[in-house]
Amino acid sequence: MRPFSYARVADVADAITAVAGDQTSAFLAGGTTKIDMLRIGTEWSQRLVDINDLPLTLIEDLPDGGLRIGALARMSDVAMAPAVIGRYAMISRALLLGASAQLRNMATMGGNLMQRVRCGYFRDAHSPCDKREPGSGCAAIPGVNRGHAVLGTSEHCIATHPSDVAVALVALDAVVRVEGPGGTREIPIDDFFLLPGETPHLEHPLEHGELITAIDVPAVPIARRSTYLKVRDRESYEFALTSAAAAMRVEDGTVAEVRLALGGVATKPWRAREAERLLTGARADGDAFVRAARAEMSAAVPRSMNAFKIELAQRTMVRALETAMTLGEER
Repeated sequence: MRPFSYARVADVADAITAVAGDQTSAFLAGGTTKIDMLRIGTEWSQRLVDINDLPLTLIEDLPDGGLRIGALARMSDVAMAPAVIGRYAMISRALLLGASAQLRNMATMGGNLMQRVRCGYFRDAHSPCDKREPGSGCAAIPGVNRGHAVLGTSEHCIATHPSDVAVALVALDAVVRVEGPGGTREIPIDDFFLLPGETPHLEHPLEHGELITAIDVPAVPIARRSTYLKVRDRESYEFALTSAAAAMRVEDGTVAEVRLALGGVATKPWRAREAERLLTGARADGDAFVRAARAEMSAAVPRSMNAFKIELAQRTMVRALETAMTLGEER
């Protein structure tokens, strides 16, 4: 690991000033991703600005019935918060399935959204990677790509987005609040994650020095009885091969409202909008779920080793929708 300097701040404005004024500085929160990157040499910051003393840990009710989650709230605290368990079951479940207990106790909500991909070529400083070194190529496309994305890819990057809770937040239309030298702004979470296109090194629409301060989750009544299903190679701590966050309201046997998002199969948390469109107003049954799942995955682009993800994602969606329908009937 290359040497770096360290500073600790207790005020949001001071933190922003400290990082914004120096292109080689970066924020340090839980450190569960940042320290890894420093150790393996795929990232380097001349100075780390520790923000753990900032007052950004609260979980607060919003006037519209939604919830504001502080960016420095720990994953474990959010997962077990009564307001989250009671009103946004898919968030709690995604957090509990998203990491080991030790990591959940350290990792922050803001840091989770900013975590880097687990692509082995990105994390190997000697392999070509357009995300790490623009213009060098993507070693995963002709290489070992079993765990890589089939949706939202480009010829420059097929790395899968690793977050679980981001999938649930995308399904719920959460909003990311950020503060920086230019003031405060709100970014819809689906816009917070950028597709790789020709610029895979740009993952978020953040300027240097902008800091996530909170995540606002709007009131979504059907999220009270929602689910998050994660399929992985082993049941212990592992990243998703496929996952789905789902919530559904059924009236007289017809889908009146549905929320569905996918993980493990795309370069960003993937809102299944085509499946939602086909399901809304359709008969709530297995045939409709299968048709919607197939339509959602029709745009998938498989590589040499990950074609299995297409059918697995379809099955994951159907099972998550069946579970969500059952939960909805328990109202």
